[in-house]
Amino acid sequence: MTTTTDNWFFSAGWLSAARRVDSPNYNPRPASSPPALIVVHGISLPPGCYGGGEIESFFCNTLNADDHPYFGEIIDLRVSAHFLVCRSGALVQFVDTDSRAWHAGVSRWKGRENCNDFSIGIELEGCDHEPYAEPQYAMLNRLIRALQNQYPLIQHDAIVGHCEIAPGRKTDPGPAFDWTRVVGSSANR
Repeated sequence: MTTTTDNWFFSAGWLSAARRVDSPNYNPRPASSPPALIVVHGISLPPGCYGGGEIESFFCNTLNADDHPYFGEIIDLRVSAHFLVCRSGALVQFVDTDSRAWHAGVSRWKGRENCNDFSIGIELEGCDHEPYAEPQYAMLNRLIRALQNQYPLIQHDAIVGHCEIAPGRKTDPGPAFDWTRVVGSSANR
């Protein structure tokens, strides 16, 4: 068990400050690939809608395709992230950080392929063109500090958007995300 600067602690890869919702969408992280990267994502289900619980259902393979036309397009996807930061700032964890969540897809960072192998995925409830909420930035920064404390290979230049590791394929967290508000991040994005 490792205690973080916020008196949060990790136990078997689970963060004490997060509500735990186990996703089946993960596998073992390669032993030679400890976390060295944080990937920031944006998600809303249905697109542009917040607070309905559909993200949790999606990551747990329990989304009902009949609830919205868009869900029929994604119902067979098997994806997850380690964390979700809700609009309210609430923190949910789906996969332990010592395991490999399925968030990045086909990806590359600094010449390394398959970013899922060596990254932590953080989803922010939001969409590309709508500002993220103040509580989300506050929670994201606390979470980043905790992850950097737990995994010292994660340096400030290793906090990236999904769009940076999958250019041309992904756009999140989008232009509405203010990188200047992220601890240690460069404003030149």
